[in-house]
Amino acid sequence: MDPALVAFLMRIISRTFNTKLLTGILLIQCALCHFVVGQVESANWHSVFHGLILADGDEETFVKDLEVFGDPGISDLYEAWRTGDVYSFEQDREKIALRQMSSSSWIKISTGEAIELSSSDLESMSKLRASRGVRRMMKSLIDTLGLKAEDPIVRQESAMKLGLSQNSEFLPALRSRLEIETNKNVQTSIHEALAISLLANGSPEEILQSVETLGDLKSVPGRDFVQKLYDTEIESDRSESALSQASINTISKIEAYIGRVEFIGNFFRGLSLGSVLLIVSFGLAITFGLMGIINMAHGEFVAIGGYTTYLVQTWFISIWGIDSYAFGWYFVISLPISFAVAAVIGLGLEKSVIRFLYRRPLESLLCTWGLSMIMQQGFRLIFGAANVQVNNPAWLLGNLSVGGFNMSYTRLFIMAIAVVVVILTWLLLRKTNLGLHIRAVMQNRDMASSLGIPVNKVNSMTFALGCGLAAVGGSVLSQIGNVGPSMGQAYIVDCFMVVVIGSVGNLLGAGISAMGIGSIDQFLQPSLGPVMGKITVFFLIIIFLQWRPGGLFPTRSRSLED
Repeated sequence: MDPALVAFLMRIISRTFNTKLLTGILLIQCALCHFVVGQVESANWHSVFHGLILADGDEETFVKDLEVFGDPGISDLYEAWRTGDVYSFEQDREKIALRQMSSSSWIKISTGEAIELSSSDLESMSKLRASRGVRRMMKSLIDTLGLKAEDPIVRQESAMKLGLSQNSEFLPALRSRLEIETNKNVQTSIHEALAISLLANGSPEEILQSVETLGDLKSVPGRDFVQKLYDTEIESDRSESALSQASINTISKIEAYIGRVEFIGNFFRGLSLGSVLLIVSFGLAITFGLMGIINMAHGEFVAIGGYTTYLVQTWFISIWGIDSYAFGWYFVISLPISFAVAAVIGLGLEKSVIRFLYRRPLESLLCTWGLSMIMQQGFRLIFGAANVQVNNPAWLLGNLSVGGFNMSYTRLFIMAIAVVVVILTWLLLRKTNLGLHIRAVMQNRDMASSLGIPVNKVNSMTFALGCGLAAVGGSVLSQIGNVGPSMGQAYIVDCFMVVVIGSVGNLLGAGISAMGIGSIDQFLQPSLGPVMGKITVFFLIIIFLQWRPGGLFPTRSRSLED
């Protein structure tokens, strides 16, 4: 409606009705109109694009109308139009544009809905392609499309991509987006992108200001650009210039920040690796310390946990589907199931094989090594030699950002599980009769038996507990690694090292040594490499055991055997 006519009508109405009442009605109408227009705009980019495809000489208007939308479907549809997957035909004297999804699947572009076509419709179709002029106009729109996306992360990534290109054509889009952006993280990314781009496109004052801005933001992507600028200043014999000094300060700030991030990253990865070692080695510490059994098949119980998690996942997918809300709970359900399955298998193994190997370390080593080979082959026969895929639940995807460092939710959850395992194991050993019996047998088996403690039952339950804890470790490993027949073998040596360093049978020592080995390994690998880092860790362990053969907390016993 013409604005002048609206103003005229409003003056007439204002003289007729109460002014306050009219003002309230108008405010409500404006709010409703704004809401409706917003809803129409957010859902109507299909019709705008449909008009662009069928436009004849007025393409620039439709391209400008598309600039308000940030839907990624625009880029996808444009690519289909550019490559020849868009057709048109007439229906009821109306020209309709369609997108071909497959040989028999078509989408109506104006609504985004599927449409069925007859053979006559297919015969009357004509292929449409974007003209050179439209492609030139659409290029800028597609490049800056991510700045208008609903997801803040997409807007951040798009802003950095435009800034890193250092293309002056994107500066207006970045500046205009900065004026209306409300998310602080996105604002920071746009400031960083503008500063990087201005290093190549700005005036001397803007370049100097951009260098200082990148230093204040501790921009890791901007470091190489500032370094290149500094090298240019040095080559031009301007080492004492303000720009050169600002570049030095910025590079120093960024490198110091990178060092802190790397330290925190290595520490965090060391804690997560130590958490895995702690869960897996706790069971080994209990069984090794109680029964003196060198269980080389402990790694295969780790694999049992991984495969149990895989089976629970498959069961959830078959019932609810991988995209359902219920699927996200499969991992939580798989943890106690993995523990129970491995504990039952371990209980049967102890009653049939292990109980005949007490106080026979060499025989137990050979026998459990043979069991390890048998179990691995059994996994290959049942699940195949290749690794099986275990998907992460949606709530474990993503990262927690703290001070510029990203910590994955998966590894944080693994550390939380390790804490829970420690607490529950401590409660079991300190607050239950079974724990009291386990500690008594660990200190002196013969004396415990003479006092009426059922040593055989304690051995069985303890071995089952150790196998169950190993399976819990395998379950959490399925979220950060592959699940295969030999997945446990990669951790078995480290677990024995954890048990020995922490003192055999001492859970506190096992926990401290697990975190220590995990942290040292992660700190050494970036500088020495995975192989030399592992060798160095083993070398340090040998030196430590030469100094303290009994480990961190050597056991003091009053038994006559000592």
